[in-house]
Amino acid sequence: MDSFTSRRTVRAAAVALAVTIPCVTLTTSAHAAPRSAQTARVHGHLVDIPVRGGTATVDTATLRVTARTGSGTVVELSAPAAGAPGTPGPVTTTRDGARWSYPAGGLTVTARADHGRLLVSVKATGAADRTLAWPVTGTDRAASAVQLPRGEGLSLPVADPFWNSADAQLTDADLPMESALSMPLWGYTLGGGTGASYLVPTDIGTSLRLTSDGGRLRTTATHHFSRAEGTTEYTVALGLTDGSPVAPAVDYRAWLKENGQLGSLRRKAEATPATKKLLGAFHAYLWGDARTADGVRKLRALGVDRMWLGYDADDKPMDAAAVTAAKKAGYLVGPYDSFANGQDPKTSDAPTSVWPGTVYPDFCVQGADGKPEPGFHDRGCYLSSEAFEKAEPTRHYLADRTRKMTANGADSYFLDVDAAGELFRDHSTAHPMDKARDRANRLARMRRLNDRHLVVGSESAGAWSNQVLAFDHGSGTPVADGLWKAQKDKDKWGGYAPAKAPGVFFKPAELPEAVAKAMYDPAYRVPLYETALHDSVVNTERWELSYDKLPRQKTTRALLAMLYNTPLNFVLDGDSLDRRGGELAALQKYFKPLHEAAGTEPMTGFRTLNADRTVQRTVFGDGTLTVTANFGTTAHDGLPAGCVDATLRGDEAPRRLCPDTVNTDG
Repeated sequence: MDSFTSRRTVRAAAVALAVTIPCVTLTTSAHAAPRSAQTARVHGHLVDIPVRGGTATVDTATLRVTARTGSGTVVELSAPAAGAPGTPGPVTTTRDGARWSYPAGGLTVTARADHGRLLVSVKATGAADRTLAWPVTGTDRAASAVQLPRGEGLSLPVADPFWNSADAQLTDADLPMESALSMPLWGYTLGGGTGASYLVPTDIGTSLRLTSDGGRLRTTATHHFSRAEGTTEYTVALGLTDGSPVAPAVDYRAWLKENGQLGSLRRKAEATPATKKLLGAFHAYLWGDARTADGVRKLRALGVDRMWLGYDADDKPMDAAAVTAAKKAGYLVGPYDSFANGQDPKTSDAPTSVWPGTVYPDFCVQGADGKPEPGFHDRGCYLSSEAFEKAEPTRHYLADRTRKMTANGADSYFLDVDAAGELFRDHSTAHPMDKARDRANRLARMRRLNDRHLVVGSESAGAWSNQVLAFDHGSGTPVADGLWKAQKDKDKWGGYAPAKAPGVFFKPAELPEAVAKAMYDPAYRVPLYETALHDSVVNTERWELSYDKLPRQKTTRALLAMLYNTPLNFVLDGDSLDRRGGELAALQKYFKPLHEAAGTEPMTGFRTLNADRTVQRTVFGDGTLTVTANFGTTAHDGLPAGCVDATLRGDEAPRRLCPDTVNTDG
């Protein structure tokens, strides 16, 4: 986890978000209903609770949840829990809901209205560990699509043969909500202008599993209650939506704002002015001659006036002259570092894994068996964030590392792993921690980087880190499991040589057909992450999937970047600057004014304009920017296939980009 050469491979909540799908215009409103205005009704073992758009009914005998909409339609928000928790005790009404228990199961439940949602909280009262498989969703026969925050986001037709097959590698696997999903949510389109949203604030200890039941995708969340793991409470917010493919993200954005957890890129720029240099910038990792002052000046001479430039500290890092040249050019520049890996200094294969004194092995995360948690590829160990936090006030290991890494004048910092959600329980008696503590420690040390006025980024950032990060690399990619298998074929994918331009990054590769479909078929892609967080975090794809790495997906990826108003990510050496610099410059020239205008605005609209979902449109702010992309093979309403039109407020005509016209492949 210590080097990127070796890492595995809406507007504000008070504004309505209009979303259009073919032939239907829908609106999802902010959740602003006061809690005190909500009351519950109990009749037998059924509890009725008002929610926005209707009334939800919880069957305490089974935890089945239904809802009657304003039009009188009844939908099933959850089937009975898989494995009933036991016979419920008496139901007690509260000011805004109800409470009951399952004595045999050692669980107590409260259900109440909260900002227009049904909020169900389950608490384990016994000492023994237990699990609860609930809610069980997608069981309503009207369900037509499931939304999943895999990377940027997917909306999958529940009866789609591909996603119900083994080729998609999605079903029958537990997805930990704190690490396998970019946001703790999922949702369904139920038809008739209705949908369902599921938010899980207690994501640690919760997993989501998709199954194919009769050729239809269903989902079940399972929570593991454990006192030792600190996961004795489980909360799910269930809501009715307009059924649009981004409605769950609209709901989550509102929830973040309601709970004071929604970050702002504008506020981050006020605190650290260099953050403004992210606007209009593409991102690139540098190698060989591209890391030198001359390489930076060559990039600027191409007309590229905004970039984030990163470099691997394992090799010769950028020197002060190169950093000065980058900052003079208007670029952000910073090292790729890791606080997560430790190795024996005598045998370490990465400078970032070498720490002073006995940090290795004393700070290693210990498993339940007392053995160190092996690091990536079994190299050294994962280092405990709690051990660092306990030592930092007197030993300053992290502060000293940061000071050393930025002595060249770097104004940005990228931390591998920290925001990716790979959290650990540490069984060490010297520095014990659970996963929640691990997350808190990571947030604390990223905030300290903010305090040094560094523009901070991390890997595949989970939404929980949105207040401390300015950018991330990876949450833009809906990674399919088959990607990691493809990368193991070094003959096709490339290895870690030559040092100045490793094939793993620079060698063009072709994804297996099923992997390409799962990751880049625009018919399945939806901007869930951008709907929730566009004006908080600048989001890109993974660094090992640079724009040039996948030639067959270049046009689609360029269109997605412009449609979502997110930067492209590159790797550059001296040779690639000569061969592809003009293409990068042309794409960045188009992107810059769009991102400068809308990068700090929420995504306020997403819709598809044709039946096969190949023509899509986004809106940012109150009309600051409107973008239409044609992923299809034929023109649509004057927009050629493979092209994108963008209109800034005040433009007399759309700005058009057809990526193939600047593509230098072949």
